[in-house]
This record gives sequence, C-alpha cells and structure tokens, in this order.
Amino acid sequence: MRPLVEFTHDARRAVRYVLADIDDTLTVDGRLTGDAYAAMEKIRAAGLKMAPITGRPAGWCDHIARQWPVDAVVGENGAFYFTYDDAAKTMTRRFWKDDAERAADRRRLDQLQTRILAAVPGAALSADQPYREADLAIDYCEDVAPLGDDAVAQIKLLFEQAGAHAKVSSIHVNGWFGDYDKLAMTRMLFSEVFHVALDAVRETVVFAGDSPNDAPMFDYFPNAVGVANLADFTGRLDAEPAWITARRGGHGFAELAEAILEAHGP
Repeated sequence: MRPLVEFTHDARRAVRYVLADIDDTLTVDGRLTGDAYAAMEKIRAAGLKMAPITGRPAGWCDHIARQWPVDAVVGENGAFYFTYDDAAKTMTRRFWKDDAERAADRRRLDQLQTRILAAVPGAALSADQPYREADLAIDYCEDVAPLGDDAVAQIKLLFEQAGAHAKVSSIHVNGWFGDYDKLAMTRMLFSEVFHVALDAVRETVVFAGDSPNDAPMFDYFPNAVGVANLADFTGRLDAEPAWITARRGGHGFAELAEAILEAHGP
C-alpha cells in the first residue's frame, strides 16, 4: 500500500464514482464524522456518483438511501442495493434473492445463531440484527468486550462449516447463504442504476475501506484506498488496496475526497 499522496493527479481526475464502506471508513469510534458527511455532499455536488457499500442492515440502508447525500447504497455485504428517486419519491429495493429464498435462509441462520452463541463465550447477536433481511451478524467488539483473534476465527469457521459465506468486518462477523458479496452486488448496481458495465469503468472508480470484508473490492479496483486503520489488519487481508490515507476512519475518507476533488478543479 502506497501513501495517498502518491495517487497521481491524472488518475484522481479520472474518478467518476466513489464507493465506501461505512463502519470505521466513514465513522470514527462508531460515529459518522462531520467531515466525512460533508465530503459526500461535495462529491455529489461535483457531479460524481457516491455509494456506500456496507455490511449494515436493510433498515439502516433504507434511511441512508433516503437521507444521506448518496446515489445508492449496497447493504448486508451484497444482499441488496437500495436507491431513492428524490423527484418521484420512490425507493427501489433490489435483492439478490427473492422473499421465499430469504425466508428459508433465515430459518437456517436462526439455527446457526444458537450454535455460534453457545460455542463462543462473549459473542453476541449484533444490536442491528432485527433490521436485517438476509444475513446474520455476530458482534465481537461493537457492544461487547472485544474478543480475541481465535474467537473471531472460530465464529467464521462455524459459519463456513454450515455452508455459509462469512466475512469479518471491524466490528462483526457476518454470515449468509448465497453466492454474492459486495463486489457482485456492486456490478448489479452499476448495470441497473448507473447503466454502465463495471468492468468498462473500473479505472474511474475509487473504493475506500478498512477491514478484511473489503478484500474483494480492494482486489478488483486498481485505485482502491484503505483508510489508515486498515493497517490494524496487516497480515489478515486476502487483498490490499493500492493506496492508504494518513488519517483514520471518516477523517481518512475526507482526506481522500479532498484529493479527488482537488484534481477535478474548482
């Protein structure tokens, strides 16, 4: 990972889409920072597309799509995208799986929840689980005393032994049934909402993230960026971004936005 200051002017000027994880990428200590929110406003005002790509739940994403300065949001690690049409006052909710499939998955996830919580002392159901449509989020440090790496690895293994996909974020281990992830749903978003093939515009996309569940995005986008706290996961990443900011969390995202907008001029 190279310092963000080495991200060339021409490459920054070519950016047309800005994607970002939320927790510990737009936030600091669990709070959305003012400079990160303002950065999203400025990105859209400059005519660029802005979309959070998050593990957070559908209930939160409905609010984000409606009230944040964004064009769309991908949630639950790729289970869906939501986009809100301000003029028509309508929400589009596009899920990877249909209602019946998600209901069947929920029954399996409920059983898995019981198994994981019994096997891993100190782990807990995430506080935002009631607002989720497609996955199971196990809290290992957001609202519980932080668990060690071995416990986090055990949670992930239990998901995988049940045939689920599992990703470790900076606060949760998320598990789901289905062959999708953040990148797969981002491809769908670009095709159906932005009306472009993601492969054709990947050089004009910046993705910002902070943790192992962002690895598919880091691997795919040549101009992916980690905020400084990504260094906390050194040695545990399947792929690393090209660039890293000097500042952590939302302040690092604001640093990235400033660099992109500076290259676009006044």
